[in-house]
Amino acid sequence: MTLYPLGLRLDGRQVLVVGGGAVATRRIPALLDAGARVHLVAPAITPALHGLADAGRVMWSAREFTPSDLDGVWLVHVAIDEPLAAQAISSLAEERQVFCVRADDRHAASAWTPAVTRHGPVTVAVLAGGDPRRAVAVRDQLAGLLASGAASGSAGSAAFASSSAASSSADAFVGEASTGGAPAQGLDRPHGTVALIGGGPGDPELITVKGRRLLQQADVVVADRLAPGLLLDELRPEVELIDVAKLPYGPAAQQDEINRILVDRAQQGLFVVRLKGGDPYVFGRGGEEALACFEAGVPFTVVPGVTSAIAVPAVAGIPVTHRGVAHEFTVVSGHLAPSDPGSLVDWQALAQMRGTIVILMGLRHLPSIVDTLLAFGRPADTPAAIVQEGTTRHELTVRGTLTDLPLLAGELRPPAIVVIGDVVTALGPI
Repeated sequence: MTLYPLGLRLDGRQVLVVGGGAVATRRIPALLDAGARVHLVAPAITPALHGLADAGRVMWSAREFTPSDLDGVWLVHVAIDEPLAAQAISSLAEERQVFCVRADDRHAASAWTPAVTRHGPVTVAVLAGGDPRRAVAVRDQLAGLLASGAASGSAGSAAFASSSAASSSADAFVGEASTGGAPAQGLDRPHGTVALIGGGPGDPELITVKGRRLLQQADVVVADRLAPGLLLDELRPEVELIDVAKLPYGPAAQQDEINRILVDRAQQGLFVVRLKGGDPYVFGRGGEEALACFEAGVPFTVVPGVTSAIAVPAVAGIPVTHRGVAHEFTVVSGHLAPSDPGSLVDWQALAQMRGTIVILMGLRHLPSIVDTLLAFGRPADTPAAIVQEGTTRHELTVRGTLTDLPLLAGELRPPAIVVIGDVVTALGPI
């Protein structure tokens, strides 16, 4: 079968995804990044998809598929492993002349999802005649060329990349995209070990080179809601994706269960990646997971990540330090109220410091945090800002003063970073 490669412009167009498991968790971030209006139909969904639904990123119908779900749809992703149900949906899509991707049987589908890597404005998508492993191998070769600069996008480089794909007997399509990343070469996987990897603050290109390399070698990926979703779209098809997303103040997988999964899979001889948002050791419970591996005799490695505490304010135009303005900054967790006996933060000392305060996980308790800082002497007119979903296409920044923060929070939702200090206005109009 000869395929016709095509780049779909889905911005503002409706896409239907049927099924709420690991496949949907991997595919939906790329659809959202393309600007699609995603309608998710499934009786139950993963915690990560719950987070997208709660944030209004996807419309979730908690039920089985009905034919009317196809109304106004441009593309269908069937992400269920029930062949009869999948066939019924794809047949209805065929009747309506809507392209349909099937996770259970690609050869029975009218459209295929390629192996993809993103590098800045360039997307490389590879199809290999229905052989996903070969497609991934060719994709990784091309991604390596992009990362090294050998295929920079010039006419000569593009021809070289195309030639490489052709020599591997696969079909490759290179086009434009809005986000990106780079890749890993096909090295031997360190079986029976765990890698605790910081995925960065949200933009998939902000993962480290080592982090991406190890991620693409993983047999198992244990991810939470803050891990950059587009990175999951680049996993090899046989990778086991375990969603242990922790929604603030909502359903959560217990930490001891996460520890058990890491140890269990590694003891089966698999290479396990624990993919986190930000840095593993900055409010990421990476230390607990490292201890669990150590006590079980499981070798592990830690790959630091770009922490949102510094990166998110920076991208929003706020340096956490600035000459003549702030010579110190303090990062604190706001997941407990200042009055909570379990809080380890010295709020009085913070209030009396002149430097920058960066608060993670603090939206819920922001009113009491502000009251506490004011009570201990922090000036009411101290510049302040909140940055929601920083470094992503959904980034939103609001600015004001310390006393304005509870009002500024308004309808904002996690993840969000709160910055308090004169650095908020240090760069003026930037």
